[in-house]
Amino acid sequence: MKIKDGIVGLAVGDALGVPVEFSKRSSLEANPVTGMRSGGTWKKAAGTWSDDNSMFLATMGSIVNKKAIDYADIMQEFCEWYFNDKYSQNGTFDTGITTTIAIESYKPGMNPLECGGTGERENGNGSLMRILPLAFIKDISFETIEDISSLTHAHKRSRIACVLYIQIAKSMLKNPDLSIRQHIQNASLEIIDYYGESYQDELKHFQRIFDDDYSDGISSKGYVITTLEAAIYCLKNTTNYRDAVLKAVNLGEDTDTVAAVCGGLAGIYYGYEDIPVDWISEIDQIQSIIDLCENYEVVCYEYL
Repeated sequence: MKIKDGIVGLAVGDALGVPVEFSKRSSLEANPVTGMRSGGTWKKAAGTWSDDNSMFLATMGSIVNKKAIDYADIMQEFCEWYFNDKYSQNGTFDTGITTTIAIESYKPGMNPLECGGTGERENGNGSLMRILPLAFIKDISFETIEDISSLTHAHKRSRIACVLYIQIAKSMLKNPDLSIRQHIQNASLEIIDYYGESYQDELKHFQRIFDDDYSDGISSKGYVITTLEAAIYCLKNTTNYRDAVLKAVNLGEDTDTVAAVCGGLAGIYYGYEDIPVDWISEIDQIQSIIDLCENYEVVCYEYL
């Protein structure tokens, strides 16, 4: 099911970006990232993952344990990560404001779908970065993808971005012989068809992706649209996993999440064997991620 390809691809991209998060593009042009680094922004060991990785592990962990999608349980696992460092390597760090508010608002018995931010300024990339595991659930609905985004990011724009990302991944899984451009076109058409009648005002924010037109330049900040655009841009303008994620990291700004979002798709498209083995080996606890992927595959096949 290529779960390991995508999930390890995401984890490696995340870890590559952690040391240079918030760096300016100009500084990375002068001193580009070419592999795993230690120190940097967060002063962590090489191969350290961020909240991106922790939150998708929490999502997968909940689904494996419950053998179902249980919104309250996923939220509880987010709390276990945020408050107790479960799913972290070297402590919790770099948690976004909208995610923080949602998790700190959640209490057992509360409807978890009421926790996520609904304001237009609450469209950071905090749900996009953790949504990839849903791509491997065969018949998952757009509504369910939106709901899992809504645990932290409930504005329609963030929810649509998550659905678009999952549909790109699903196109890669279903039609491996198509080009990256064709996968994005397929997913874009699905989004336009599904949301076009009711959410024209929101779809305009995705127009550059739909039109494959980035002539105005690429931003790599933490806004959900620019993160998705940057990840797609890097994927479409490279020909292998290594170059795709390095291009994403060296854009600067939200380096870990742009590289994670790009790396998840690049892992699926190019395969696990294309991810540099020396990068994989530098991630402490990588075997725990691989083991979780195997358990997740069993649950997806037998229960979902």
